[in-house]
Parts: sequence; C-alpha cells; structure tokens
Amino acid sequence: MENLIRKAAADLKAAKKVVALTGAGISVDSGIPPFRGKGGVWEKIDPDYAHIDKFMEDPADVWNVLIKDMKILIDKAKPNDGHKGLATLEQMGILEAVITQNVDGLHQMAGNTDVIEFHGSFAWQRCMICQKRIETAKVDISEIPPRCQCEGILRPEVVFFGEMIPHEALFRSRRLAANCDIMLVVGTSAVVHPAATMPMIAKQSRAKVIEINPERTPLTGSISDYLIRGKAGDVMNDIIAQLQDS
Repeated sequence: MENLIRKAAADLKAAKKVVALTGAGISVDSGIPPFRGKGGVWEKIDPDYAHIDKFMEDPADVWNVLIKDMKILIDKAKPNDGHKGLATLEQMGILEAVITQNVDGLHQMAGNTDVIEFHGSFAWQRCMICQKRIETAKVDISEIPPRCQCEGILRPEVVFFGEMIPHEALFRSRRLAANCDIMLVVGTSAVVHPAATMPMIAKQSRAKVIEINPERTPLTGSISDYLIRGKAGDVMNDIIAQLQDS
C-alpha cells in the first residue's frame, strides 16, 4: 500500500486537472450511514418514503419517518479526514472540483469551494411556496412538517426519487470528467447512475482513475488504474503527508 500512496501522490503532483467523485463511504466516519447496502437507511425505512409522490401526498409522514432523523444526523455531523483531505488538495492547488453523490454538505463544511451535489442537499431546506432557503440546522422541528414564515411547507433540497437530477449538475460533471487528467474516486460503490458513469467518461478521455475504497467495486481492474484499499480518511491522510514531504 505504501507504494500505491507514493504513486498517487506523484500522479496528483504531476496532474494539471484533478476532479474527485465521492460517495457515501467518505461520510460513514462522520456518523452518516449510507442509504444502500449493509447498515444502510433502506434496511430500516421503505425507500418509497424518498419518492416525491409520497412527500407530496403526506409531507408530515415523510418528515416523521425519514427527514427528521436525517436532520438530527446532519446537525451533529462534522467533516472527517476524508473530507478534510480533499479540501487540503484544493488548498494546495491540486484539486479543481468535487462531484458528490452525498447530500450532507460536509465537503463545503470542510472547505471545498466547488462542489457539485448530484443528488442535492439535506443541509438546506426550501419553502414550497415562496422558495426561501433555510439551513437545515436552523429549522425548528417542534412542528411537523416545519413551515416557513409564509406558512409554506419546508422540503429538503434533495433530489427525491421521481425527480430529475439538476441539468447543470449533470452537464458540469460530464464536462469536468471529460477534461480532467486524474479522477479520484473516493468512497463510492460506483453502482448508482448516472454518477457512476463519470469515471467511465474520464477514462474514455484518457484520464487516470485512482480509486480509494475499502473493497473492490465494478470500477476495479477495468476502469480504475489502481485501487488503494482502506478508509477514505486514512488514505487521504497518507497521500497528503506524502505530498507535503515531496
């Protein structure tokens, strides 16, 4: 693994345009469970609660079953070393942007300034009447569903099932993937589309794809040039330390 850390640091140092793609795995150490897989949200909650039709039909029920608990988790969550490592790469002038499948806002909290949120964000709520935006941490949930001053119901700025991924997020992600010379894939199972196509686009454009994951994924051995196995925070700390020493 030490050789791969050195290789990743050397590749990043030589790169002109680096983009990161992140998934749920990078936020697990911040106390936020993934939605899919072992220990995921969908093991406990029916995924129908994440469909826009269910929310429109009964927003109070969806708030009580799904959104309220997500708010409690996100209110407490802090960036871990994985998020901080990517922010440090940006500060070092190496990383240009982060494309994330996560909805927790932790990349921005860590210090990354260009974050494309493929699935929106639970960190912000929007009034369904006046469209006013309110930080989730500042939303009073003593009344469910919570309401804006105009009495409109608040909804998270996430992409519910049944809603379209924002066009601008998809367009910019594809453009970044096609123009980067390194894509860092961190903490994603690479099975949720269209986000999972971004490493493929990068590879087709002759970029190097570096994967940081605890386990192999569908990208391993085919799309990714190499896999560094381990927790995102541990691996990012090692890469940053190598870069600072070189």
